[in-house]
Amino acid sequence: MPKSIAIFFAFILIFSTGFFALAQDEPQGTPPKLVTAIDLRGNKNISTNTIISKMKTRVGSPYQENVISDDLKRLYLLGFFSDIKIDSEPYKDGVKVMITVVERPVIEKIIFSGIRRLTMREDKLKESLKSKEGQYLDYPTLTEDTKTLTKLYEKIGYSQTQVDYKAEVNKDTGKAKVEFSVLEGKRIRIKNIIVEGNKNYPARRILRLMKTKRAWFFNPGALKDEVLLEDIERVKSFYHREGYTDATVDHEIKADPKRPFLYITVKIREGKKYLVGNITIQGNAKISQGEILAKLKECIPGEVFSNEALKQDIVNIQGLYFDRGYIFAQVQEATSLNSYTGRIDIIYNIAENEIAYVDKIKIRGNVKTKDVVIRRELRIKPGDKFDDDKLKRSKERLQNLGFFEEVNYDTEETGAPNKRDLVVEVKESKTGAFSFGGGYSSVDEFVGFVEIEQKNFDWKNFPYFTGAGQNLKLRASMGTLTESFDLSFTEPWVFDYPVSFGFDAYKRSHKRESDIGYGYDEEILGGDLRLGREISEYLRGDLMYRYDIIDISDITENASNDLLQEYGKNSISSMTFGLTFNSTDNVLDPTKGDILSGSYECAGGPFAGDKDFMKFFGRASHYLPLLRGSVLEFRGRIGLAKPYGDSERIPIYERFFAGGAYTIRGYEERKVGPIDPVSEDPLGGEALLVGNIEYTYPVFSFIKLASFYDAGNVWSRMGDLASGGFKSGVGLGVRIKTPIGPIMLDYGVPLNKEPGEETKSNGRFHFNMSHGF
Repeated sequence: MPKSIAIFFAFILIFSTGFFALAQDEPQGTPPKLVTAIDLRGNKNISTNTIISKMKTRVGSPYQENVISDDLKRLYLLGFFSDIKIDSEPYKDGVKVMITVVERPVIEKIIFSGIRRLTMREDKLKESLKSKEGQYLDYPTLTEDTKTLTKLYEKIGYSQTQVDYKAEVNKDTGKAKVEFSVLEGKRIRIKNIIVEGNKNYPARRILRLMKTKRAWFFNPGALKDEVLLEDIERVKSFYHREGYTDATVDHEIKADPKRPFLYITVKIREGKKYLVGNITIQGNAKISQGEILAKLKECIPGEVFSNEALKQDIVNIQGLYFDRGYIFAQVQEATSLNSYTGRIDIIYNIAENEIAYVDKIKIRGNVKTKDVVIRRELRIKPGDKFDDDKLKRSKERLQNLGFFEEVNYDTEETGAPNKRDLVVEVKESKTGAFSFGGGYSSVDEFVGFVEIEQKNFDWKNFPYFTGAGQNLKLRASMGTLTESFDLSFTEPWVFDYPVSFGFDAYKRSHKRESDIGYGYDEEILGGDLRLGREISEYLRGDLMYRYDIIDISDITENASNDLLQEYGKNSISSMTFGLTFNSTDNVLDPTKGDILSGSYECAGGPFAGDKDFMKFFGRASHYLPLLRGSVLEFRGRIGLAKPYGDSERIPIYERFFAGGAYTIRGYEERKVGPIDPVSEDPLGGEALLVGNIEYTYPVFSFIKLASFYDAGNVWSRMGDLASGGFKSGVGLGVRIKTPIGPIMLDYGVPLNKEPGEETKSNGRFHFNMSHGF
């Protein structure tokens, strides 16, 4: 090594050693000073302890600027203050932190002035506002409240009403008084709505699309600008759906210079009606063109063209790909006017991408319900390809549980390009209910009840008893003619197997009332045990053992021999096997699908009991969705019964009856079929056949109108089934959803004479609370 280089390295070594030695002799840094005092100023309604408890800075803690900055943010997030300042100064060998706050005023009182035409009480007006007495003053919220009051006036025709507010703040107390001042103006009504330019549709068709109406007896004729604009868009959308894609719709408002009236003109330029021309599919390799074309339900060659229909067909094509796992498939459309045919040609460009598989399934939003209750209803599993049909069915099953207000899906990315996590997001509803009430039924007359039900019960989850999907219900009802006490429990999955178990215990009694087909007092004390299992997606089998003790008493003096034979106590011990196919979309309020069920019951014989008989009951229902949420339902029921062994006849309380609210409306309860010629009491029969056609139309979300046709009969002997004597009735009704159950009110008119009558009766009302039949 040259001597000069050796000297250089020696110099570096000596310099470095000296530098680090000097560095070690230097002090390591000044420790942060401590907070020796906190001075809080400006707070009147919020206590000092409350404010300091929200901070991390404390007396005795190190003074740190970053912590002070975070404390400032935390105090602002409390929402108590409109301004906050934090300063510091030396104090007793440390730092004094000085906090100055300006509290948001608290609304002490809300008053109104200038209100004369609005008939709402002051307390109701205050309820309609977002600003509340005792809450903090918020100026943007006050602005919203002025709009709320303005809309209340618009509803009664005062469209020129002006609302302003004034907030007086007492700086000493931090309290505010808010005054809403109203300048009502004149009540202006819509005198007439004129439609111009409508060549292909009558004005009444256009006016039916609009929520804005002219003034008449039941409508104040108030003008609401936002509603009118929505109406214009609705009319435009109507024309576009009908193929007039170039249609434009505008409006003009004119005021009567002498009277408080408005005249609205809806101006339409219809343009040309377009039809669908040629359809071309491009980019499809995994699915044939024929299959894709079969999925096009809206835009079909020769049919009316509309952008809404085009979008729906894109959804249909994507659904076809989603069903096969191509959830990343994209469909883009291109339209062009064919100058030769004058029609709209459509090209669908498809980017199929790869099949996607489910990696993990994540459940979110379930606070009470256990994950397993949700997972066991899913028809799609980890490792499956994404399948739209399975996802739809899973959603139906979850909604049918009655535990959730909403069920939605989402996906999340994973590390693998062709895998996605499936997220099932639920919003839980209230599943427990304590209800009581009373009412009138055409079958039971006046009745009152109290009921406790938990549809999402869990007997292991003390003390909440929710989350496992079990059902527990206790109900007691007492009325003019009836009395009942019921206890019911169902476990849908026994030991995590898809087998249901349940039991019922009950005591029911019915007093004698010939007007509704009971010529005797009846009391039933009994119970049952139930087992069930899903055989396939829509088919399930059920097995039930029933044991009842029936006591018949207080028989009328001229009672039939059939009834006299049943006087006193008898026991029924039976086993029932049933099959049910249910493909409806909603178990409580179906709009589409089918229900097919059949049950066979064997009483007595090997099961003991006092009566020996066999019964078969079958039911078929088909729900057909129509326009605007309306549903056409077809129902059919058949019942057959036959005694055997030591029994010569079917007991009267096990026979089939027809007539009234649940079978053939327009007739008296249970009085279609065999009637005793002396007592005129219904005898029932061994055979029943009933058919119903019912059309329901929703008026509001909780009200439906109904029209119906019922027909059927009951025959004394099973061999006489369908041998004639059919009775039929027609009528109208209302269906109302209430918190304590659906209400059914029908008026039925018989189309045949009732027994003992020379002419047809005028019809009758049927009023019941039920889930249908």
